[in-house]
Amino acid sequence: MMGRHQRSRSASASSTATRSDITELDFAAADLDCPFGSVDALGPVELREAAYEIFFMSCRSSGAAPSRGSGGGAAEGEVSSPMAGAGARGGAAGGGVMGGRDKKALGLRPRRLSSGAQPMMARTLSQTSAPGSPGRSRRPMTSAEIMRQQMRVTDQSDARLRRTLMRTVVGQVGRRPETIVLPLELLRQLKPAEFADAEEYHQWQFRQVKLLEAGLILHPSLPLDRLHSAVLRFREVMRATEIRAMDTGKNSEVMRALTSAVHALSWRSGTASAAVEACHWADGYPLNVLLYCSLLQTIFDLRESTVVLDEVDELLELIKKTWPTLGINRAVHDACLAWVFFRQYVITGQAEPDLAAAALAVLVDVAADATQGSRDPVYARVLLSALGGIQAWSEKRLLDYHDSYGECIGGAATEGMEILLSLALATGKIIADREGAGDGNSAGDRVDYYIRCSMKSAFTKILENGLGETDSVIIDRDNDPASVLMQLASDTEQLAMFERRNFSPVLRRWHPAPVAVAAVTLHGCFGVVLRQYLAKVAVLTEELVRVLHSGSRLEKALAQMTAEDAADCDDGRAKAVVGDMEPFEVESVVMGLLKAWMDDKLGLATDCLLRARDTESWIPKSKEEPFAGSGMELMKLARFTLEEFSEIPASAKEEVVQDLVDGLEAIFQDYISFVASCGTLRLCRDCEIEKCSSYAAAYHAWRVTGSKHSYLPPLPPLTRCNQDSGFFRLWKKAALPTCHAPEGSPRGGGSHHIPQPSISRGTQRLYVRLNTLHYVLSHVQALDASLGSSSAHLDRTRAEATSSISAVAEVAAHRLIFLDSRHSLYQGLYARGVGDARIRPALRLLKQNLSFLVSVLADRAQPVAVREVMRASFEAFLMVLLAGGNERSFARADHAAVEEDFRSLKRAFCTCGEGLVPEDVVAREAGTAEAVVDLMARSTECLIDAFSVAACEAAAAGEGDSGGGTTPLPPTTRKWEPADPNTILRVLCHRDDEAANQFLKRTFQLARRR
Repeated sequence: MMGRHQRSRSASASSTATRSDITELDFAAADLDCPFGSVDALGPVELREAAYEIFFMSCRSSGAAPSRGSGGGAAEGEVSSPMAGAGARGGAAGGGVMGGRDKKALGLRPRRLSSGAQPMMARTLSQTSAPGSPGRSRRPMTSAEIMRQQMRVTDQSDARLRRTLMRTVVGQVGRRPETIVLPLELLRQLKPAEFADAEEYHQWQFRQVKLLEAGLILHPSLPLDRLHSAVLRFREVMRATEIRAMDTGKNSEVMRALTSAVHALSWRSGTASAAVEACHWADGYPLNVLLYCSLLQTIFDLRESTVVLDEVDELLELIKKTWPTLGINRAVHDACLAWVFFRQYVITGQAEPDLAAAALAVLVDVAADATQGSRDPVYARVLLSALGGIQAWSEKRLLDYHDSYGECIGGAATEGMEILLSLALATGKIIADREGAGDGNSAGDRVDYYIRCSMKSAFTKILENGLGETDSVIIDRDNDPASVLMQLASDTEQLAMFERRNFSPVLRRWHPAPVAVAAVTLHGCFGVVLRQYLAKVAVLTEELVRVLHSGSRLEKALAQMTAEDAADCDDGRAKAVVGDMEPFEVESVVMGLLKAWMDDKLGLATDCLLRARDTESWIPKSKEEPFAGSGMELMKLARFTLEEFSEIPASAKEEVVQDLVDGLEAIFQDYISFVASCGTLRLCRDCEIEKCSSYAAAYHAWRVTGSKHSYLPPLPPLTRCNQDSGFFRLWKKAALPTCHAPEGSPRGGGSHHIPQPSISRGTQRLYVRLNTLHYVLSHVQALDASLGSSSAHLDRTRAEATSSISAVAEVAAHRLIFLDSRHSLYQGLYARGVGDARIRPALRLLKQNLSFLVSVLADRAQPVAVREVMRASFEAFLMVLLAGGNERSFARADHAAVEEDFRSLKRAFCTCGEGLVPEDVVAREAGTAEAVVDLMARSTECLIDAFSVAACEAAAAGEGDSGGGTTPLPPTTRKWEPADPNTILRVLCHRDDEAANQFLKRTFQLARRR
C-alpha cells in the first residue's frame, strides 16, 4: 500500500513540478510581477494545494453520492466529490462546437474541435488518470474531476482529502464550510500511515501549520495584537513542528494547545458585541486573493494554455462556493478574474487576443463595481493592485512601443499594441474615476504621453547606435560628430515615416493628431542634439553647413507631416501641437556663427594692433624682410581670416562680407595712422653735436612731432651784409670754430677720407615705418583682390596708406637732410664763403647715405624715399642761399660756383640706383631752385627793380608786413620762387655789396650783421 502510494505520488509530483516550473519560467520571462504581493511562508505549489483543499471542502455534497465506478456506491471511508454523478455534456466525439454562457459573455470564441480532439468533460478517467491508478472505469469526467486535474492534485492527495472530510462531517450534517478551519481538521484526521514516509508526512503537516500562520497571524482579516497569548502559544507549537512532526492524537498536549490557539484566533469578531457566525482563517488579504487566483487559473486548458475550457461556466460556479471561506465577493471576484485573464495573455506570449478581450470584458464589470463606491478596504486594495498591475505592465510596453512592436510590425503586433492600449486606458480610467481624478480627455492625454515617450526612446536608440554608445545622448566625441548628426537627421525622418505608416492609424482611435505629436517630439529631440553640437562649434565649417542643411530638410519634412495631420483634425489640441514646434532657425544660426567668427577674428586683429602700440620697436625682422613685425603679423592674420572666410560655404556670407571688410579696414587705418605717427622725441637724444652757439642751442630745442616742419631750422632774422675790412675778414676766418672745419680743399680738391653714412637710428626707424607701410599697401591690394568682387572694398585703406607713405618719406627725408646731414649741408655749405666750402664733401656724404638707404629700403619704398630726399636736399640748398644766417654772404661772381654745385647735386640723384628718380623728374623738381640760383647772377640794381615790381604786386594783393619802417616787409612763405618778393629780398640780404646794403638800410632799416 505504502509502496503503491509512493510510486503514484512520485509520478504525479514529477508531472506537477515540471508544469509548475514551466509556468514560473514563463511568468518570469514575461516580466510580470504579482500585484497582490506574496506570502513568504507559502510558495505557488503550496498555495495551489491549499486552494484545492478549500475548494473541495466548500463544494462537498451535503450527502453521500457515488463518485467512483459506473454504478456502485461510494467506497468505504469516502465522501463524494462535488458535482459527482454529473455526466459529460456534449459527449459526442468529432468536430463539434463547445461553448458556455460565461465564455460567450467574455467574448471567447467557442473552440471548434478537430476530429481527434475531445472536450475536457468528454475525456474518460482512463485517459486522464495517473499511471499509478489502475482500474478506473471509462466514463466521462465530472466538473470536480476536471478541477482536480487542472490543479494537478494526485489521486492519493484527493483520496486523503475525501476521507478527512467524511470523518469531519460525520454527525455534523448541515455544517457550513466557512465554520470549519480546514488545516486543523486535516491535522486531526490524517495519520502518518496515509503518507509514503514520515518525511512526507512531516512536510505536509508543517505546510498546514504555515497555512494557519499565514491566515491567522501574518495576514489576518481582523486586526491582531502580535503579543496575544494565542499567538504566542501558536508560535511555540510551530517551532516544535518545524523540528519534528507533532503528535496529533486525542491525548496530545501539543494538539490541544494548537486547537486552543487556532480557535481563539479564528473565532474573533470586529466588535465585542457582534455575534460570530463564521471563523476567519483564510479571508485575510493577500492570502485570500492568492488562493482565489490559484483557483481561477484552472479555467485554462493545461494542454493548450491559450485556450479557456468550455466547462468554464461549471468551474466558475464551483469556485464561487469558496467565497464565504475566503471572504470574496462579486467585486473582488471580477477584479481577480480580470487579472487572471490578463496574466494568462501575457505569459502565453500575447498570442491569443481573445484572452485580452476577456480581460477587457471583465473590466466593464469592474468599472461598474467601482462606481458603487464600496469603502471595503480589502476591495480597494484588490482593485487598485489588480488594475495597477495591468496598467503598469501595459504602459511599460506602450512607453516604448517602438521597441516592443517595431521589429515585427503589422498584423498581430499592431493588434497587440491596440490591445495594450485598450487595457492601459481602461484600467487608468477606472483608477482615475475611483480616485476622483478623472477628466474628459484622460485617454487622449495618456496616448499623447505614450507617443512622446516612445518617440524619445526610439530617437535615443538611433543616436546611441550612431555614436556607438549607450550611456548618453550628449555628443562629446572627437570622431566626426558632423557625419553622426547628418545620419541622425536621415534616420529621424525615416523613423517619423515609419511611425505615420504603422502606429499612427492605431493611435488615432484615441488621439486626434498622433502624427503631429510624433513629428513635434522628434523635432524637439533632434533640436536638443543639434543645439548641443552647435554650442561646441565656434567656426562655420563645410561640415557644419551640411549638418545645418540636413537639419533644415528634416525640419521641413516634419513640419509638413505636422501640418497635414493637423489639417485633417478639427480638434483644437492638434493646432496646439503645431505651436509646440520650435524652429531650428538655421539661417539665424549660420548668421550668428558668422558674426561670432567675424568678431573673433577682428578681435585678434585688434589685439595685434594694441600690442603693436605697446611693444613695437621698429626694428626690422631681418635683412630680407625689412618690415616691422607687427605689420607682418597683422597682414598674416588678415590673410588667414579672408582665406577662412572664402572657404565658408554659406550663402549668408554676402550679407556680412561688407561688415568684415569694414572691420578690417578700420583696423588697417588705425595701424597705418600708428605707423605714420612718428612720435615725439627730443632732438638732442639722437645726435651728439656741440652746442657752440645760440643758434645751435635754439636748433636743439625743437621737438619732433611727426611732420617735416619739425626738422626745418628756424629762419634767421633778415639783416644786411656788413662791409668789413680785409683785416677783419682774415681774423674771422682764423677764428672759425673747429666744428666747421672743411672736409675738402678750398677749391673742391679731392680727399682720401671716405665719410661714413650719417643716418641716425631714429631715421632708420622712420624708414622701417616706410617699408612697413609699403608692405601693408601691397598686402591690402592682394586682400582686396582675394575678395573676388568687381568693386574694390579697401579703397580707403589704400588711399590712407598711399598718403601715409608720402608723409613718412617726407618726414624721413627732412630728418636725414636737416638733422643727420646738417653739418655737411645746411650748416657747412658756403659757411666761410663759396670758395672755401663747396658742396663736394656734402655730396660724398649724401651719396653714402643714399647707398645705405637703398640697402635698407624695400624695393617698392626706394623711389619715393630717394625722391623725397632729393626734394629735401634742394630745399636745404635754397635755405643755404636764402636763409643761411650771418655766416653766409654771396657776391655776384659766386653765381658760377653755386650753379656748378647745384648741377652736381642734381647729378647725384640722377645717378642714384638704377633710375630710382628719372631725369625728367629731377629736372622738374630742380626747376624752381635753378631759377632762384639764376637770381644770383643778376646785378643788384636789377634785383632791386625786380623786388619793387614784385612788392607792388604783393601790396596790391594786400600782403606784406611792417618791419618797423614805412615800407612793409614781404611775408615769408618758405615757398622760394624767383618772382616772390621775399625770395628776392633774401637774395639782396645775402648780396655782399654796397648798393644792396644801402637799399636795405634805406628801405627797411634792416640791421647790419654782427
